[in-house]
Amino acid sequence: MTEEHGITPFEQPDAELDVRLRPHTFTDFVGQGKIRERLELFVQAARERGDVLDHVLLSGPPGLGKTTLAHILADAMGVDLRATSGPVVDKPGDLAGLLTNLERGDILFIDEIHRMQKTVEEYLYSAMEDFAIDIMIDQGPNSRSVRLNLPPFTLVGATTRSGLLSAPLRSRFGLSNRLDYYPREELAEIIRRSARLLDVEIEEEGALEIAGRARGTPRVANNLLRRVRDYAQVRADNRVTRETADRALGLLDIDENGLDEMDKKILTTVLEKFSGGPVGLGSIAVSVGEEQGTLEEVYEPFLIREGYLKRTPQGRVATEHTWHRFGLTPPPRQDGLL
Repeated sequence: MTEEHGITPFEQPDAELDVRLRPHTFTDFVGQGKIRERLELFVQAARERGDVLDHVLLSGPPGLGKTTLAHILADAMGVDLRATSGPVVDKPGDLAGLLTNLERGDILFIDEIHRMQKTVEEYLYSAMEDFAIDIMIDQGPNSRSVRLNLPPFTLVGATTRSGLLSAPLRSRFGLSNRLDYYPREELAEIIRRSARLLDVEIEEEGALEIAGRARGTPRVANNLLRRVRDYAQVRADNRVTRETADRALGLLDIDENGLDEMDKKILTTVLEKFSGGPVGLGSIAVSVGEEQGTLEEVYEPFLIREGYLKRTPQGRVATEHTWHRFGLTPPPRQDGLL
């Protein structure tokens, strides 16, 4: 399975299309109403004062729009955005290079900020609070600290696991926002907008059919739309109806509940190999041939949210809903856990 840090094959972004479909203003951004209103207000206030926007933390599952909101913030403030990710900023010197190249008001966007090295993170503290960093020059008895002053800037951090952020780093963000999964109707609106940009003819029911299988995630919705578009082009006269979407998504082995091949493999493994659980995540990962972190960050949130799995102190447990979904009867010993 080809994945890059928790992105399933159905989520793999096409860079060119991803930029084309990305909203560039708050008006075009669908969903997350309270967060959108809040950020718009703070941007307007900062601009009216001629001030720099406060540091912003965006958290939530992958594919919900954290990167898109960072770009919208930069456009709304009329500043440049420099993007990187936590694992890439490996040394304090890497961070210093990024910070010293910023202009006043610019946005530094760090994706997966919770994966930043601790030694690098500590340099962020003074950069965020005092707009200065202390760099050590030379080593041994000749070493000395030099303070570099920075122009006021905005750090936008994005994380899929906010619980892994240290308290000192989290406390330095003035604005903290958690993005949540999208309802079907909002996903359908996103799909219709993307279809217009891709010049795809789509019926309302076709958009709703795709939205219902998109796991509450815009990135998944847009990628499913591209695959349905390909199917419609070859087999359905370039028109996406409910029936066309159903056949296309069936070909991708994505059922009416949004379960894909790996979801089903995880659930059947828990049911058949471990009698419904409890079973540790590590055992599931070995059995399905997937990394433990990917299961925890990508697949589990959806399966737990939809009521297929439960987390218990003893391990993961298949719910009664899962047993019935696969036409099986829970063993008597499951009753106490369900």
